[in-house]
Amino acid sequence: MTQRVFFFDLLRCVAAIAVIAIHVLAPYRDLLGVIPLYEWSFAVGVNSMTRWAVPVFIMISGALLLSDTRPFDLKYYLRRRVGKVLLPFIVWSLFYAYLSGWSANGFDATLSREVLFNMGQHETYYHLGFFYYFIPLYFVIPFFQYLVKNTDDSALYALLSMWLVTTVFFLVRFDGLWSNQYYLYSGYLLLGYVCYQKLATTKSVLSLVTLLGGAALACTAIAVICGSIEQQQYTFGRWLSYKTLNTVLAASMVFMLCRYFADRLSERSQKVISFISTYSLGIYILHPLFLWPMKAYGWHQGNPLWVIPVWIILSGSGALALSWLLSRSSKTRWLLP
Repeated sequence: MTQRVFFFDLLRCVAAIAVIAIHVLAPYRDLLGVIPLYEWSFAVGVNSMTRWAVPVFIMISGALLLSDTRPFDLKYYLRRRVGKVLLPFIVWSLFYAYLSGWSANGFDATLSREVLFNMGQHETYYHLGFFYYFIPLYFVIPFFQYLVKNTDDSALYALLSMWLVTTVFFLVRFDGLWSNQYYLYSGYLLLGYVCYQKLATTKSVLSLVTLLGGAALACTAIAVICGSIEQQQYTFGRWLSYKTLNTVLAASMVFMLCRYFADRLSERSQKVISFISTYSLGIYILHPLFLWPMKAYGWHQGNPLWVIPVWIILSGSGALALSWLLSRSSKTRWLLP
C-alpha cells in the first residue's frame, strides 16, 4: 500500500474515533455542578479537542475529488458520487426515524412519525446532521474542480484567504452573507486540496501548523470550560462550531500531522488502520446503534475518564463488526458505500 493511500486511511480512522468520542461524552456536557468539576472538565475538554473530526472528513473529500484530473462526466458523477451517498442516507434516515421512537420506556409511535415528517428540515438522528450539509457540497465540487484546473495558485489562495477571514467573522458573530453554512463548509474542500497538493510536509510547515492548531485547541478548551464555569451552565458560544477559525486550524493540524506520520507507522499498524478505514463510513452511520443503550438506560453514569474510552471501544467495535457483516453480501453492501 502506498503512503498516499494510507495517509487517507489514517485520517479516516482518527476522524471516526473523534466523532464517536463527541457522541459518547454528550450526556456529561450538562452536568456542571452535578458531577465533580474535574470529571465535567475532562468530558468537555475532550469535546473541545475533537471538533475537527467532521471538517477532516470534508477535507478528505476535497483533497481526493479536486485532485482528480479526469474530464468531468456529469452522469458518472451523479451516479457514482452523489447517488452512492444519497440513497443510503435516505434509507438510514428512515431507519433512525424509527429508532428515535424507542426509549427505556418502550416505543413512541407518535414521536417516530413526527421525526419522520420533519426529515426534510431536520435529521432523524443526531449524527445524520452531517449529511445535510455534506451532500449539498457535491454540487459545489464541480465548480471547484474547474477552478483548480483552469486558474493559477494565486486565485486559489485568494479565495481560500477570503474564506479564512469569514471563519473569523463567524467566530466573533460578525454575520452577513458570508455566514451561509454551505459557503463556510465548502471552504474545507479547498483547504483539503491545498493541504494535500500544495503544502510540503517540511519541519517548518509542520511546526507552524502544529503551533497554530495546538493554540486553537487550547483556546477552545479554555474558552468553553472557563466560560461555562463563570456562567454556572454549559455554554460555548461558537467555539465548538465547525465553521470557525479555531476549528479550521485544528483540522489543518490533524491533516498535516497524519500526512507526515502515516508512513512512519509499522506495517502491522498500517494493516489494522487500513481495515478500519475501509468501514469508516459504516462506523459513522452505525455507532449510535451501540450507544443507544448507554443513552436510553443512563449507562454513562461513572467517571468519564474511564466511561468515555470504554464506550468508544464498545460502540466503535460494534459498528465496525456490523459494517463488515453488511459488506459481505451484495444485497446489503450498498447501504454502507
